[in-house]
Amino acid sequence: MIDWDRVASLREEIGAADFAEVVEMFLAESDEAVARLLAGKPDPTLEADLHFLKGSALNLGFRHLAALCSAGEERAAAGAEVDVPEVAESFAATRRAFEAGLRDSRAA
Repeated sequence: MIDWDRVASLREEIGAADFAEVVEMFLAESDEAVARLLAGKPDPTLEADLHFLKGSALNLGFRHLAALCSAGEERAAAGAEVDVPEVAESFAATRRAFEAGLRDSRAA
């Protein structure tokens, strides 16, 4: 679900303070994008929001979410139906696992 090596690499590349800021911004902006997806915005917005989530997910090592978003983005571009609830559920589950992992790594 999460590529923890990617997370560690990003933290090392940008430093702990900037990492915390990037995580906070990603999660806030992702919450907004998921809310738009669940609200059933028109297809161009759907495709753009999936693209945004995919890129952000890749940066933070959220592999499964990135794969779902990539597939959804392709489906949206083709005018096909996207399983938005699956994307939203994946984001929520990945977020919980990520936040728990971050807490655990700070405690260690």
